[in-house]
Amino acid sequence: MGIVAGLDSSPEFTRIVVCDADTGAVLKQGYAPHPVEGRPSDVDPQAWLLSLGEAAGGGLLEGVQAIGVSSQQNAVVPLDAQGNTVRPAMVGGDKRAQVAAADLVDALGGREVWAQAVGCVPQAAQPVTKLRWLNKTEPDAALRTAVLLQAHDWLVWQLLGRPVRRTTDRGGASSTGYWSAATGAYRSDLVELALGHQAMLPEVIGPSDAAGTTPEGLLISAGTGETMAAAFGLGIGLGDAVVSLGASGSVMAVHPEALVDNTGMITSLADATGMHLPVVTTLNAVRTLRGAAEMLGLGDLESLSDLAMKSTPGAHGLVLLPYLEGERTPNLPHTAGTLSGLRRESMKPEHLARAAFEGMLCGLADALDVLRGRGVEVRRVFLLGAAAELSAVQAAAPALFGAQVVVPQPADYAAIGAARQAAWALGVSQGTLDPRTPPMWQGPAGQVLEPGEELAVGQAVRQQYVSVREQTYPGAFR
Repeated sequence: MGIVAGLDSSPEFTRIVVCDADTGAVLKQGYAPHPVEGRPSDVDPQAWLLSLGEAAGGGLLEGVQAIGVSSQQNAVVPLDAQGNTVRPAMVGGDKRAQVAAADLVDALGGREVWAQAVGCVPQAAQPVTKLRWLNKTEPDAALRTAVLLQAHDWLVWQLLGRPVRRTTDRGGASSTGYWSAATGAYRSDLVELALGHQAMLPEVIGPSDAAGTTPEGLLISAGTGETMAAAFGLGIGLGDAVVSLGASGSVMAVHPEALVDNTGMITSLADATGMHLPVVTTLNAVRTLRGAAEMLGLGDLESLSDLAMKSTPGAHGLVLLPYLEGERTPNLPHTAGTLSGLRRESMKPEHLARAAFEGMLCGLADALDVLRGRGVEVRRVFLLGAAAELSAVQAAAPALFGAQVVVPQPADYAAIGAARQAAWALGVSQGTLDPRTPPMWQGPAGQVLEPGEELAVGQAVRQQYVSVREQTYPGAFR
């Protein structure tokens, strides 16, 4: 079919990959940071275009027939009736919107009502919450807001020359807090609840649909959020889960239907293929390891990992509940961490190091069990993030998760997913691909780790953790 490009505009940079449309082989790559200092809460979206232009320099896109766009989720771009930005885009975690999130939960009647309405409970990062903040804090800007776009919607619209038609995809729409993955429809009443009035919303098009064609004849696919693009780039399917190890952690899996979770622990997202992508988030992942390293006077996580490997599974009875920043899974927002099982023989640095790794992974195993408890099959876990390379993580994860673990080689999976979407839309437009079946690209290379004989030991460690959690916070998962 030729060559296609995937563009990923993350919070800090733009990456572009140019791929063979048939095999997915990466032929060329481009990169440029956004011309923005740090990670501010407000960003002029023109910065995204500037870094896109720089990343695409040197003829990188020469011969490309289609482009897919992936971008940071939760960024909302408010436009006036003429299509101009009312104010800078609101991006990132945006802690200033925490009060607005609580306001919205109360205004609609509680967490369960939100979960039933759109498959999630408002968090500070979500567009719906940012609109509430805008309405309460900058009422003049809110009043002038006539159109709402997310980051990838805005970039697609710019690439197409700002046409009258504005589009998005199911994945991006499901991140907003005002579109339901279960019904496939907007809840415009929730936009009005947050913003104070109605606004125009982009048309949600199908996974293999094209958003349009540039004046130069370049096909632009629907685009999607970074999470959905990375899942598509990894090629995950039914039976697969992805565990991401950042400061906080997330667990997501492919499922054939939307999951409505009245506790609000599951965020019901749509994926980039027509399936669903339920996500469970923990607030404490790598921050648990960094805290332990500092407590032990170690300079890096590699040293913490080496130290942990001198201990044994179960850390001589030491159990760390890693709720250092409070926790979302389980919903314990005002807790602190708990170190249990202190005995004279367990009071050694290597056991604390081991307990930090096991505590982090058991917290993520709890998140996996939230999905399993709702009928999501998990046979294989893709482990992402720099900490996935640590020997202590790789030694413990398969047995604690109770599944095969794959640690993929580092790659620009969101950009690759965007390119795969472009190849799909191109193939459908040419009549060579089925609109229901994405192109079969080669999966990522990586290490494959099996639970093997360690499974029974790992499950005993997990049970030790669960017992401490239940004693400390009885019924936390009920």
